[in-house]
Order: sequence, then structure tokens, then C-alpha cells
Amino acid sequence: MGSWASTDVGRHLRGRRKQGTEPELLLRKALHALGARFRLHRTLAPGCSPDLVLPKHRIAVFVDGDYWHSCPVHGRQRPFTGPNAALWEAKMLRNRERDRYATELAQKSGWTVVRVWECVVRSDPRSAAMAVLKKRTIHPIRDQRPTTLGVEPEARNEF
Repeated sequence: MGSWASTDVGRHLRGRRKQGTEPELLLRKALHALGARFRLHRTLAPGCSPDLVLPKHRIAVFVDGDYWHSCPVHGRQRPFTGPNAALWEAKMLRNRERDRYATELAQKSGWTVVRVWECVVRSDPRSAAMAVLKKRTIHPIRDQRPTTLGVEPEARNEF
């Protein structure tokens, strides 16, 4: 594969946070308000570090950014263009593969995996936190309103 070309269009992507993002903080605050206690960024297995874990309930939570993890509603809807198009396509594919792998590792280690989309947390952090505690994932397509609980965690492996 080639090397990345610096462009003005991609300048805003420099320095993006990986931990402590706004949706992650909103979810943590809502979980704490509901009495849940959690640990941050614990490594469950090599290649698997959820955004937070609830050890008492054996729940591993991943807060997936809409853009980087290809939310079916808010993710990128058109093909990449420009000198880095092929590299971006490959990166997004690697992100989805890494998500599947991390989910599999956590489940094999005895954890229930709950993945929460950024858009769901932003729209209603309390409902997202309640869904986490009920070990359920809210899916933005299947659930018309954020307050409606979605599909089982294992079912959200389609990207």
C-alpha cells in the first residue's frame, strides 16, 4: 500500500482523541448516576481494551464513533476521493475487522460485550446507560427512538 499524502482537507483529523471522548464521558456520567461502577480501558486480552468495563456484571462496553466505526446512519455514505482514497478505505475496513476481533476476544474471555454508537449516547445518555446495564445494544436503524432498547449484543456484528 502507498503512503499518506498530506492534504488540507484532512488537517482537522490530526490530534483526534482516542480515549475520553465526549460520548464516552456522557455515558460514564450517566452510568455513574445510575449507581454503576466501572473501570476504564482495561485490557481483557491482547487486542481487546474496551472503553469501560463493569467488573461486577462482567460487561465490556465499547463506545463506537459514528465516523470511524461506520455507523449505518451517520457513518460515511459516499466513497472516498483524493490521493488517499484507497488508504482510507483500507483503514475503515481494518477498524471494522478490529471491532469484530475485540468483541470475539472479550466474549471468549467470559465478558458480555455491549457496543454503543456515538449518536445513541449523544441523543440520550441515560437510555444508553440503562441499555448497557440491561446488557443490550441500541441500534440506530432498528430503534426509531433512543429510548427503545435494541438488539442483543451479539446481533450487532454487521457493519
